[in-house]
Amino acid sequence: MNLREVAVPVAFGALAGLRLERPGRPKLIALHGWLDNAASFLPLLPHLPGLDLLLLDLPGHGHSAHLPPGAEYGLTTHLHAVLDAADALGWEHFGLLGHSMGAAIAALVAAAVPARVERLALLETLGPLAEAEEHTATRLQQAVAAARGRPGKSLRVFPDLAVAVRARIQASPIGESGARLLVERGTREVDGGPVWRSDPRLTLPAATRLTEAQVRVLLEAVTCPVQGLYADPAQPYFPDAVRRGRLDALPQARLEVLPGHHHLHMDQPAAVAAVLARFLAG
Repeated sequence: MNLREVAVPVAFGALAGLRLERPGRPKLIALHGWLDNAASFLPLLPHLPGLDLLLLDLPGHGHSAHLPPGAEYGLTTHLHAVLDAADALGWEHFGLLGHSMGAAIAALVAAAVPARVERLALLETLGPLAEAEEHTATRLQQAVAAARGRPGKSLRVFPDLAVAVRARIQASPIGESGARLLVERGTREVDGGPVWRSDPRLTLPAATRLTEAQVRVLLEAVTCPVQGLYADPAQPYFPDAVRRGRLDALPQARLEVLPGHHHLHMDQPAAVAAVLARFLAG
């Protein structure tokens, strides 16, 4: 594979990614999960069919620029980043492959511009996280307090890459080889050792969340075929009843469930590709 680094100029700097050009093949943009980066999909690539690919570092992640001071990260920020990247490539139509937060963003892109998105492959998430409306004021209060209460938070400096890899594994279940890929792309060297590249503001709580009813309405606007793939057991924040129930809002959705953990596409790439390959090839 001839993957190469690319950078797409945007208003706040540049969006980075890994590009695998295969002219004439189905176009696909891959979107990683929260605090991950484009390396999330590297184990999957050898098992997929020939695709014209962009593995995107979302804003504030990997090698992509951070938002300017005062700006806030949100799903619509990432949505526009996906469209900016597609426009820069000259892609009017494309498919999306997303994992976790990236899958939530992919679904929103398909709802926002249904004429442009040809297919959705969604790993571990279907639509954004939702919350009951009675929590609206409390969430806003907590988000504002968090945003205004920790300016200039210092970054953790790891003595070496191996310690950073262990920290990544402790954060969520993932194999060592997958964790190393994420850490290698997701850190930079400073005096004393590596630190995370990702913007610390990404860990701030969101000021608002949609209700489950609003999420269902958005999913109803998705018109392209959808292939969902979930790990068993389900994540506590996205229980099986919710993730299966959302499929009812999608007229062209199929679902597969595999035993594994949240990063099953990195830990079990061949099994995941066996589900996705024919779908992504169109």
